[in-house]
Amino acid sequence: MIKTIEQAYQFVKKEKVCTIFSSDKAELPSLWDHVDLPEKQPGEKGWGKRMTAVWTWKNELPAQYPNKIFYGKIKGGIAVLMDMDYLASDHFPRAYKNIQTQDSLAQHIYSKVVLEPWDTTSLRKVIMEEVDCTKSQFDTALKNLQITMNIARLNDPQIERDTWVAFKEQYLDIWKQRADDEEQ
Repeated sequence: MIKTIEQAYQFVKKEKVCTIFSSDKAELPSLWDHVDLPEKQPGEKGWGKRMTAVWTWKNELPAQYPNKIFYGKIKGGIAVLMDMDYLASDHFPRAYKNIQTQDSLAQHIYSKVVLEPWDTTSLRKVIMEEVDCTKSQFDTALKNLQITMNIARLNDPQIERDTWVAFKEQYLDIWKQRADDEEQ
């Protein structure tokens, strides 16, 4: 059972891919189910030790181990942590979809993110004003951009809000490997 971030790191490396929380939609192990920390106790303020650890580790693992651990979304919109070698060799080649195949809202969001990093709240506000979409439509498009490997969360431990960059910008080696594979 997991009690430290180092043990969480070893768990992700061993499993190759795991969900953050339990999910009936994915037949994958979850970090949540393997963390051995107490739930929120009656009268305790905040989330409790278990929830705090899992929620923190989902951001800290890719920030502390940027070349070893990936955070992203898989089909169904499920948040996962993934071994970087598995991402490069298995997941990315299966999940990547060219931005031109995405709907116009996703392409518009991508056109912003590819120019500079954007945090979710600021990006949502600007996009909703520019294209008159709903929060739900925006959230779906952002999730699909993650699933199709067009954007990724910026791995910067100094940034507290989810901030998005082009996948290609953050993981150029994986991107180039895909391009090299296609040429062969």
